[in-house]
Amino acid sequence: MAAEASLDHLLRRGLLWKGGETPANGSRMLSSGFGELDRITGGGWPAGALVELVSASSLGLSLLAPVLARLSTEPRWLAWVDPPWHPHAPALAARGIEVARLLRVKSRDGKEGLWAAEQLLRSGNCSAVLLWPARIGSARLRRLQLAAGQGDCLGVLFRPLGVERENSMAALRLRLEGDGAGLRVKVLKRRGGWSGGEAVVPCSG
Repeated sequence: MAAEASLDHLLRRGLLWKGGETPANGSRMLSSGFGELDRITGGGWPAGALVELVSASSLGLSLLAPVLARLSTEPRWLAWVDPPWHPHAPALAARGIEVARLLRVKSRDGKEGLWAAEQLLRSGNCSAVLLWPARIGSARLRRLQLAAGQGDCLGVLFRPLGVERENSMAALRLRLEGDGAGLRVKVLKRRGGWSGGEAVVPCSG
């Protein structure tokens, strides 16, 4: 009985996690706008944190469209650092994104792009920073994660396949693959939770 009372006391204080529940880690989440994605990530995108989207061809922008549309109504910028293509304003506007809040940064090289992303994340002037780095080390990932927290900014890195085995400070890592019904999303890492959740999200790449 004493052991049961002790266990009950720990559960009431939120010091134990029960399988099937989202961990109460105190982190704020931004709904993705997709029920299946929110379910496997524990609520959507982690606010003030770094996210990695791993795929063969920079997939994932459509997953971000609903949250970018909401964030674009705020008086802060949506910064895109070195996107592999020029953002198509009519397509973004069709998804509800206020293109007037979009800031595109084109760097001279990868090192400058990483530096720019870190400053933007930390500045407090951006609600989201998207980055397509060619290469990035663990020390720089840590700096970006810390900067995202300092600026209360959602940071998103689009990364190629093959990085899954590397350590990362990102709060959330997802692997994306094209699927006939949308995008197949697998959780590689989730802050305060577990990896391995998988779902097909009905959206384009």
